[in-house]
Amino acid sequence: MKLRRPTDFLILEALEETGRNVAPNLASHTGKSRKNINTRLPVLEDYGLVRKIGPADRSGLYEVTSLGKAALIHRDQYDDADDFEALIAEESETAPDGGSVAHAMARGEDGDDAR
Repeated sequence: MKLRRPTDFLILEALEETGRNVAPNLASHTGKSRKNINTRLPVLEDYGLVRKIGPADRSGLYEVTSLGKAALIHRDQYDDADDFEALIAEESETAPDGGSVAHAMARGEDGDDAR
């Protein structure tokens, strides 16, 4: 997984803050060009960090995935982690309510109960 900093993390952050969104809005929110956003979204989708959603195949509407949320949580470790992909994959395991383990722990649930 090769992410572009800060652009990819800005896209993930914008999607987490605004919810489902399209490239023009993400460009405005991140301060990056629409072309740059349109180039990076399919890459982030290939990595499983965002998901393209309908209603039409060509709608261009994206949302952040649990893996993308885990990447945001660990973005400060991106340069130092030996295997960032493995780090965030472990983090993105879902809790019983569908939230990430990190979010469950932030709510005060211990790690064992969240899995």
